[in-house]
Amino acid sequence: MEMVKIFDTTLRDGEQSPGASMTIEEKIKVAKQLEKLRVDIIEAGFAAASPGDFEAINNIAKEVSSSTICSLARAVEKDIEAAAKAINPAPLKRIHTFIATSPIHMQYKLKMTPNEVIKRAVKAVEYARSFVDDVEFSCEDAGRSEMSFLKEIIDAVIKAGAKTINIPDTVGYRFPTEIGEMIKELTQTFPNVTFSVHCHNDLGLATANSLYAVLNGARQVECTINGLGERAGNAALEEIVMAIKVRRDLFKQIDTRINTKEIYPTSRLVASITGIEPQPNKAIVGRNAFAHESGIHQDGVLKHKETYEIMSAEDIGLDVKDTIVLGKHSGRHALRKKLESLGFEVSEDELNEIFTKFKKLADKKKEIYDEDILAIMYDSTDKTPKVYELVSLQLSDCSDGLPSAAAKIRYEDKEFIDAAVGEGTIDAVFKVIDRISGISGKLMDYKVEAVSEGKDALAKVMVKVIFDENKPAVMGHGLSIDTMLASARAYINALNNYVHMKDLLGKKISYKDSI
Repeated sequence: MEMVKIFDTTLRDGEQSPGASMTIEEKIKVAKQLEKLRVDIIEAGFAAASPGDFEAINNIAKEVSSSTICSLARAVEKDIEAAAKAINPAPLKRIHTFIATSPIHMQYKLKMTPNEVIKRAVKAVEYARSFVDDVEFSCEDAGRSEMSFLKEIIDAVIKAGAKTINIPDTVGYRFPTEIGEMIKELTQTFPNVTFSVHCHNDLGLATANSLYAVLNGARQVECTINGLGERAGNAALEEIVMAIKVRRDLFKQIDTRINTKEIYPTSRLVASITGIEPQPNKAIVGRNAFAHESGIHQDGVLKHKETYEIMSAEDIGLDVKDTIVLGKHSGRHALRKKLESLGFEVSEDELNEIFTKFKKLADKKKEIYDEDILAIMYDSTDKTPKVYELVSLQLSDCSDGLPSAAAKIRYEDKEFIDAAVGEGTIDAVFKVIDRISGISGKLMDYKVEAVSEGKDALAKVMVKVIFDENKPAVMGHGLSIDTMLASARAYINALNNYVHMKDLLGKKISYKDSI
């Protein structure tokens, strides 16, 4: 049986989705879940991009032991040095360096000749090999590159020490048969190296292109959870893995190491952290993926599931037979069992915090759904330092009056009270937080959605805020049955993320130290 390596880039390319930014703590949480999913390689970020990215990769390298930890690096020495230091604590480590190879990129972006590009690529691979044995080289925009030049640069970087050659369809331009033919020709020309593909979804073909590449010799696929990524996204990990699993007639002697029962929990974790939900009809993990509304379909499924289901919900970790029903009389043991049935293990301290919030919710809600439990769990296990903490919130609003908000916020063991008026209730809530903290934010995005069903559903709020025009926007998440309270918690969470990020950006990092 030949194994296809799954290279997950949710934490790097996936985070480049608009609005998908993650804190360091959130990235660590996702990385640990990817390890549980048995992903072969985790591309944890781009170490030279920022101190925050560097620290996230470095912390993941310390926390994850069974998956290879990888950092992206341009074909320049300072990027490679940063990558080497960031991944250094990992037992299994890889540097992934790249340079563009298409005529349009070389002429207009790099302004380099083909020979200069080859020299830069060789130098980068050789330098990366001085730090690690496992070096991957990517031909950026390979989908629009000339085959003769691809062969020339691939031959050079293999001789320089690259063990994996990645062929990205960077702009999602190619069709499956074209990608298949490219990979077939390259694997026949260079049989002693692992070929990889990294397909984008601009024409909706990323998964199909990746699978054709595997059928034609690729033995690594770069992908993301829920298909997150630049523009229209990347190939979706769950689609690739389940296609290989379901279509054994085509992938006869090919498999992955992925524990498919962790697919659904991983999808939910990433959706919760990024605030980007898969569309309801998304393959494998969408809300409707295993739903049947047509009477004919329902009748067939009831008689024999395989009439309309080519895989079971249980295959991806969605336990539709779970009989544990939680309510206000449930205890810690039942809650832990429910979390385990959903694919999660928590520490005793985490369970205590989740249980406290669960009990408060159960007093207010008639029915507790799995989505409620997951939302509480993600909220409770958020490790962002709570510099500012919302103690209480009082609102006043009417059709012709002034919307106002009064808040009590804890900061450094002291409580501060203030009030503010705004153009609307939410504006007033955010302004009073600004007044107390002394840090003014500019709201860039605001989303609210019901976690589960019914008029008493939990509200999950996501905000994107700029607190400093010279620094990137930060995300914040909040949870409550009351939408205004959830909004206040989301804004406070964003404020705490900003303060934490500011501390990180203030650190001086010497990449040459301790490599």
